[in-house]
Amino acid sequence: MADDTREHPDPSLEELLTFIRDARGFDFTGYKRSSLARRIRKRMQEVGLSDYRDYRDLLEISSDEFGLLFNTILINVTSFFRDIDSWTYLQQEILPELLSGIDSEEEIRVWSAGCSSGEEAYSLAIMFAQALGIDECARRVKIYGTDVDEEALRQARSGAYSAKSLEVLPDEVRNLYFDQNGSRFVFRPDLRRRVIFDRHDITRDAPISRLHLLVCRNTLMYFNVEAQSQIIDRFHFALRPHGYLFLGKAEMLLSDGERFDIVSMRQRIFRRKAGRAEIPHSAMPLKLESGTGGELRDAARKRQLRDLVVETAPNAMIAVDLDGIVTQLSSQARAQFGLTSQDVGRPLRDLEVSYRPTELRSLIEQAHTERRTVRVNAVERRLSANDLQYLDIIVQPLTADDGVLIGSSVTFVDVTALTRLQLEVKRNREDLETAYEELQSTNEELETTNEELQSSIEELETTNEELQSTNEELETTNEELQSGNEELETMNEEIRIRSTELDEARTFLEGVLASIAAGVVVLDSDLKVRSWNRGAEELWGLRQDEVQRQSFFKLDFGLPTDALVDVVQRCLSTRRKTDPVELTAVNRRGRTIRCSVTCSPLDSQGGGVVLLMEDMPGRADEG
Repeated sequence: MADDTREHPDPSLEELLTFIRDARGFDFTGYKRSSLARRIRKRMQEVGLSDYRDYRDLLEISSDEFGLLFNTILINVTSFFRDIDSWTYLQQEILPELLSGIDSEEEIRVWSAGCSSGEEAYSLAIMFAQALGIDECARRVKIYGTDVDEEALRQARSGAYSAKSLEVLPDEVRNLYFDQNGSRFVFRPDLRRRVIFDRHDITRDAPISRLHLLVCRNTLMYFNVEAQSQIIDRFHFALRPHGYLFLGKAEMLLSDGERFDIVSMRQRIFRRKAGRAEIPHSAMPLKLESGTGGELRDAARKRQLRDLVVETAPNAMIAVDLDGIVTQLSSQARAQFGLTSQDVGRPLRDLEVSYRPTELRSLIEQAHTERRTVRVNAVERRLSANDLQYLDIIVQPLTADDGVLIGSSVTFVDVTALTRLQLEVKRNREDLETAYEELQSTNEELETTNEELQSSIEELETTNEELQSTNEELETTNEELQSGNEELETMNEEIRIRSTELDEARTFLEGVLASIAAGVVVLDSDLKVRSWNRGAEELWGLRQDEVQRQSFFKLDFGLPTDALVDVVQRCLSTRRKTDPVELTAVNRRGRTIRCSVTCSPLDSQGGGVVLLMEDMPGRADEG
């Protein structure tokens, strides 16, 4: 990963980034300043500003500008199975080895970090479905797709893509995994339910844990070395021992040989070494008193008392054992979430409350892994179209007297009134991630110590890092060029439509000329024939292709054209229509006729005239 510490930040740019972080919660301070400044400058040019301070003033008065700026900074260039050689290697070489080390009943956990509009996450679902079979994949594989771009996540959650987006897929793969809905193709629903999308900032939020495979491609290259180091620390914690890390072709791990093995440097695939990852522990798990014998009546009363404590608890509470089976439900939980006593003994994953209002199973796994209480504050739960409930969710691991983990309790505390008051006082700027901030402070101190220890190693790798930095800049430029290419394709499509409209207009005008019974001849400013309609062909016996681009006054046909020279020149000079001129002529049948000729100016850029020639029946004898 490249070192950009030699960059000299612009103070006004740093002030703008601080303002964006404080105003909207988007922290771009860890991004590389060269590419970040270029993207912000691009947006400033579009709105006609050149100074960062002026642009900050615009952001303060226009809330819509934030969205346009974020869309410019966050380059969402992605596709299904992007860099097909790397995906082929992953599927043929890595996936069989990964699956062989996992028990047939064990859940397979995968994280696509920086998933943009979801193509990468769905590519992973297709890859696992082809390896395991669709039914087995839908039963065992869980894929988390995360990004900071809410607009891209909305598209990812829809699972709908255009035919052009799916061109990379063979027809049989597309037909198997996508259902056509109008002009869009929607990912099949049984596998879609196993792909979970959510907003997640890899520089700030706690990582998803116990992963078998973590995919983060062409994302790290946008961050500076400090942010990259922090992200890799989080990835190391997220992966289980011998789990795989799949990076983009412009990214690599140059100084993490103690924690990761290189599986394929060419394809950027690494494997986490065995060993524990350092994690903070902030709370002791709740211990339950285990029975030690005694009178059966006393034991029964104790069990009854314990059940009544759960049953009458003021907050909704669910108890789950290590196998994920619901063992107890409080009356508040049954009333609040529509549960019944028959749900006791069912797997938690089969209940709606396991994933709505939030994903409970990942929180339970985190509490079990870290042996501490996990709390998520102010989770939204929609009761109706206009009514929201806010819940604090507390997951507490439960241990017996001997310290053995036996399950966990999940408590839902209704904080709707308090949350609404906080949202009003703080202008809707409260963040659902507040619970993680205190935990992150200890982790950040450990990361700072790690960065200091690695500084001496990074100095030895300066040359490699400079080359890597250049490669990352080229990759970023390539992303921008690809974005520009898509804009050019849109312009080409508009030009094609305009060309079609012009062809239709030309065909229409030619049809109009052909339908006129009189002879119509159009001459350009050089008095050469530009148009010769069907009426002229019928009158004089000359076809359009015989006279096209020929000098009108050099044509040999039955009309004495010399008599029209003055009339045509007068029309050209005055740009006015002339009076009809009657001439004696010979038509294509050899009959003598009286022909009326009217000359009109041609209103076009090049100039010219239009001659209207009509046979005057009954005038030949008069002549």
